[in-house]
Amino acid sequence: MTRTTKLPVLLTLATVPALALVGCGSDGGDAAEGSVSLTLAHSYNDDQPQARCGADLIKEEVEAADVGLEIEIFGSSQLGGDADRIASVASGDIDLDIQGASALGAVHEPISVLDAAYVFDDAEHLAAFMDSPEGQAVVEDFADSAGIHTLGAWSAGARHFTADDPIRSPEDLSGLRIRFPGSPQFLMNARALGADATEVAYEELYLSLQQGAVDGQENPITNIDSENLAEVQDYLSLSAHQLNTNLVIMSDRWEELDDAQQEALTSAVESAVASVTDCVAEDEEATLDEWRAGDDWEVIDDVDVDAFQDQALDYLDEALDDESHDVFEAIRSTSE
Repeated sequence: MTRTTKLPVLLTLATVPALALVGCGSDGGDAAEGSVSLTLAHSYNDDQPQARCGADLIKEEVEAADVGLEIEIFGSSQLGGDADRIASVASGDIDLDIQGASALGAVHEPISVLDAAYVFDDAEHLAAFMDSPEGQAVVEDFADSAGIHTLGAWSAGARHFTADDPIRSPEDLSGLRIRFPGSPQFLMNARALGADATEVAYEELYLSLQQGAVDGQENPITNIDSENLAEVQDYLSLSAHQLNTNLVIMSDRWEELDDAQQEALTSAVESAVASVTDCVAEDEEATLDEWRAGDDWEVIDDVDVDAFQDQALDYLDEALDDESHDVFEAIRSTSE
C-alpha cells in the first residue's frame, strides 16, 4: 500500500534530544557499506514481550535474511515518549516504532478504536480482523490520513481490574475511583464500563494506590506484575475488558526499500506478531499460576464478562461517530 499524504503541519516534529545520538533515520547510521540501517523505537523494557519477542525478533529475522537491511533498536522511550515518537515517524526521523492504538489516535482518531473496550473478543479476533479486507481498509485510511505505514498489529494482553474490593459486575465499580490512562479512547472505555476514571501518570500508579488517592486501576497482567501491584491491592478481577493493541508502524522510508527488503521486513513483523502473542500468553499463565498458589492477593475468575461487554458495546455504539463508528462496526462484523 502507498501513502501520498504527509502528516498535518500541527504535528511538526517535537524536539527529541536522544535523536542526536543516532542522527536522522535516513542517513544510514553505522550500517555496513551498501546496506540500509533502520531505527526501531519503542517504550518497553527489555524483559517485556513487546521487546524480547517483538522488536528483538524483527531485528534478528531481518538481518538473517541478508538483504542489505540492518535494524538498530532504541527501547525504553530512549527516543522520546509516544507523542514525540509518532511525530518523528511521520517526519522520517524514526523509521519504525511500536505504538499503542490509543496513542495513534492523536494523529488519526479512528485508529484508536482498536483499543475500544470489548471491541475484540480475543487476540485471535484481532489477528483475523487485521488480515481481513475490513482491517486492511482501516490501516489504509490511517496511511492516507497520517502518512504512516502499518506493518502489523498484535495484542500485548487483555487489561484487567485491580482494587481493594472484588469487581465482578459493572455495579461493583460504583463509587470506586479507578485509574485509567488519559487518552480519549481509554476515558471513553471507562465511561462505557461504568467506571469513575481518575487520570494518574503510570509512573505514579503504585504510590497513588498505596496512599489511597485512587481505589483501583486496570492494566495487562504483565504490567500489573512488573509494578508489584499485589503489594498495594487485595483483588485482581479478570475482566479482560480491553486488548492492549500495538501497531508496528513505519515512516515513508518504506518506499525507499527494494522488493526483497520490503518482503524481509514484512515477514519479520509477521513472525513477531505470532511470537508476541505466544509470549504474552505464556507469561500471563505463569504469573496467574503463581498468584493463585500464593496469598499476595485473591484472583477473581467469576467476573460477569458478558454483562460488562454488553454494556460497553451498547455505549460505544452510541458514543462513537463518523469514521470511528465505521471502524467499530467493521471490527464487530468480523466477530464470530
